[in-house]
Amino acid sequence: MTRLSGKTAIVTGAGSGMGLEEARLLAREGASVVLTDINEEAVRAVAATIREEGGEAFAMRHDVASEEQWAEVVSETAKRYGKVDVLVNNAGISMPAGLLDTTVEQWNKVMAINVTSVFLGMKYVVPNMIENGGGSIINISSIAGLTGGSGAGAYTASKGAVRMLSKAAAVDYGQHHIRVNSVHPGFISTPMSSQFVNDPQMLQWFLSQTALPRVGEASEVARAVLFLASDDASYITGVELPVDGGVTAK
Repeated sequence: MTRLSGKTAIVTGAGSGMGLEEARLLAREGASVVLTDINEEAVRAVAATIREEGGEAFAMRHDVASEEQWAEVVSETAKRYGKVDVLVNNAGISMPAGLLDTTVEQWNKVMAINVTSVFLGMKYVVPNMIENGGGSIINISSIAGLTGGSGAGAYTASKGAVRMLSKAAAVDYGQHHIRVNSVHPGFISTPMSSQFVNDPQMLQWFLSQTALPRVGEASEVARAVLFLASDDASYITGVELPVDGGVTAK
C-alpha cells in the first residue's frame, strides 16, 4: 500500500489513541512520519514499532502550545526529509466542566492545547508547503465542534474554533494547492475516553446517541485521515468530515 509514497507527514499527539493509529497507517501507506507528543517515552515507542513494521518514523517530544517547539519540529522535519506534505494536528485534551465550573486557567489551557496548537502548526508548516507546491492539513476536531453539548463549554468552544480555523486556512491557501480539512470524531474508544466507554451507564448513553450500535475505533478515524491526506481527496478542502457513527445525523 503506497498511497503516500514519497510524502512526509507530521502527526501530533502520536503517543497513543487516534494519533498513534494515524501515524502507523500513514507510515504503512509509504509516508515518512514525524511523530510528536508531550510524552516522549510513549511517542518514541510508537516510532520504534513503526520502524519494526518496515516504516520510516522519527519521534520528538513536543509541547504543541509552544511556538518555539513548533519551529523546531518543522525545521527538523525539513532537515531530515526535505519537506512537509501532510500535517495532522491531532493533539488535544478534554475538559468535562460546564461554563460556570471552568476557571480561567482551565479555559486558557484548553484553548492553548486544542486551538493555539493548530494555529501554530499551520503557521509553521504552510510556508514549507507553499515552497514545495502544496500539501494537505488535517485538523482533528470533534462532533462537539459541530453541535452544542452540555458540560464541556471550553472543549466545545475549542473544537468549534478548530473547525472554522480550518475553513479560513482552506480559503486562504487553496491558491497554493494546500488543502485544509477537519475531522470530527464521535464516541471513539481511546485511552482518553476509556473512563467513559468502560462505564456501563455512560456506554449505554453513547449508544443511544449513535445510528450505528457501537463505539468507534481509533483506526476508523485514521482511515478518514489517510483519505484526506492522499490524492484521493485532491479536490476536497474546507470540509468537516464526521466519523461519528451517525451522531450528527440524528
